[in-house]
Amino acid sequence: MGVLVARRLLQSVVVILGVTLISFIALHAGGDPTYLFVSERATAEEIALVRQALGFDRPLHVQYLSFAADLARGDFGTSLSYRQPALDIVLGAFPATIELAVFAFVLAIALAVPLGVVAALNRGTAVDGSITILGLLGQSIPNFWMGIMLILFFGLYLRWFPISGHVPFLLPLLNGDLATAIGNLPRTIYFLVMPGIAVATYSLARNTRLVRSSMLEVLGQDYVRTARAKGLDERVVIVQHALRNAWLPVVTMIGLEFGFLLGGVVVTETVFSYPGIGRLLFNAINQRDIPLVQAGVILLAGNFILLNTAVDLLYARLDPRVALARRR
Repeated sequence: MGVLVARRLLQSVVVILGVTLISFIALHAGGDPTYLFVSERATAEEIALVRQALGFDRPLHVQYLSFAADLARGDFGTSLSYRQPALDIVLGAFPATIELAVFAFVLAIALAVPLGVVAALNRGTAVDGSITILGLLGQSIPNFWMGIMLILFFGLYLRWFPISGHVPFLLPLLNGDLATAIGNLPRTIYFLVMPGIAVATYSLARNTRLVRSSMLEVLGQDYVRTARAKGLDERVVIVQHALRNAWLPVVTMIGLEFGFLLGGVVVTETVFSYPGIGRLLFNAINQRDIPLVQAGVILLAGNFILLNTAVDLLYARLDPRVALARRR
């Protein structure tokens, strides 16, 4: 187990450096960021001074090596737009994104598992066909389009939910203000409903189809037929024998799902003007705020890697055959 963790840590460093390099090159490929920080009437001398002050006068490889050296010391740089440490700004927006991702994650899993099981148990019927069609639609609809439709119908037409905004829950909780966090929770959920549905739609559809296919495979196994032959209650057969063994591929996808949700909220947060890391990165990319973009990218990549490692360890725990194979 220790060897697996050490190998994952080494891979994490390589992945993070690769991600930062790609994002660094992509931001500079759009043109000289200096012009975003000078007025339209700035002279050539003033532009040159600003370029030198921001460090953009150096060759790209020198700029990146300097950034990598600072990163090794734990320095993520100073945001060019906010004039504050880039990591502090990203960490300030991250709790709102975690709230949105957790809400969407719970919504997707809570609905996907029963829908997938029902579809598998009613294979070939109208119920199975309806759930399958809804799953295909859910995977085909872009989340930003879903968000716009939710805003138009439930926000502007019916006026059931707010079309933008956010009430913090996690941030006061992290600051030790439990009373404020609990008091904010109902309104936090109220503001999360529409963006959460928009984010969860694709995951809900994909996980429903995954649970269905996994259950169909398990229901045909000998141990399930044996359990039924023993006269066990059908609910016990489904929950303790079929669903328990169908969890292995589902757990792998569910574990990675949260990482995908964290990285996939950029457009949704922009549509709903949601003050999370996605909207922050979207604005930072438009402003070519390279330190801020890099800090956000590293944080998202690091979280995805940690989740991926946790899934591997959990998979080995659920399936002893995996653990035994790694020991050989």
